[in-house]
Amino acid sequence: MKTITLNIKGIHCGCCVKNLTQVLTELDGVQSADVQLEGKANITFDENRVNVAQLIEVIEDAGFDATE
Repeated sequence: MKTITLNIKGIHCGCCVKNLTQVLTELDGVQSADVQLEGKANITFDENRVNVAQLIEVIEDAGFDATE
């Protein structure tokens, strides 16, 4: 397992945090996602099942901007 912290733009409220957490944790290979209102997400994932580019893509598909 690997844990990374991504910077996320566009998080405005608790609903954004909840929705993004749900989107990430539903992704195959993600063990946990701690999304913070301050615009950070700590994500623990299995590198054999998902990669950072896929995580960023899912975040962007949910309407947010993400960078490492």
